Formats: sequence, structure tokens, C-alpha cells
Amino acid sequence: MADSSSTLKSAALLEQMKLHLATEEGKKLVDKVGLVYQLNIAPKKLGVGEEIFVVDLKEGRVSKGPYEGKPDATFSFKDDDFLAVASGKMNPQMAFIRGAMKIKGSLSAAQKFTPDIFPKPSKL
Repeated sequence: MADSSSTLKSAALLEQMKLHLATEEGKKLVDKVGLVYQLNIAPKKLGVGEEIFVVDLKEGRVSKGPYEGKPDATFSFKDDDFLAVASGKMNPQMAFIRGAMKIKGSLSAAQKFTPDIFPKPSKL
């Protein structure tokens, strides 16, 4: 389900995430986290022209398009801010306080959404 029409840099990271989830390491993550996250990622301005991705750490899948059902937590980011959080350059709490990230759903689920669930970017 590679979506080459995406202009988001985040899409490349989410592609890597998909491969990561197929590995031994990825399977451990699914066992440990067991939650579903929806990511609404906007190119430049929160909420404008968003692309929606689902990181399903129950089933070990990454897909494009809204989650069928209710995700444990939904995040809204701008493309660059998502990459900064996912790569550990920006602390998720700081991102939230500064308004760079919005969260809907369970805060305890949201707190498990940390940079260490992402594969280390080989090069972005």
C-alpha cells in the first residue's frame, strides 16, 4: 500500500515503520504496546490538507486512511513536527505544550506513543 502520491516526508518514515513491524523487534512492540494510533499529518498547518495514517500496534500494521472503529489515541501534527517527535528531536510533552501536537482519546495510550516505537531513520 505504498502511496507514492504523498508529499509528506512522514510518509517515508511510516513506510519504514511498516517494514519495522514485520521484524522480530516490531513483533515485540506489538506485544508491549497493543494500541491503535491514528495520525493526522498536515503538510504545513495543523488541520489543513491532512493525510491520515493508522499505526496499528495491535495487529502490527501501518495503513493510510482513517481507522475503522475507534483508535486508542489520535494525534494531529504538521509533517516536520511529526518527524521531530518520531526521531526524538522533539519531546512529545513539549510538542503538546507548544501546540505542535494535538491529542484526542486516551492520554495513557498517548503516553506510550514515544520515539522508541519508530525505527531509527536510516536517512530522511
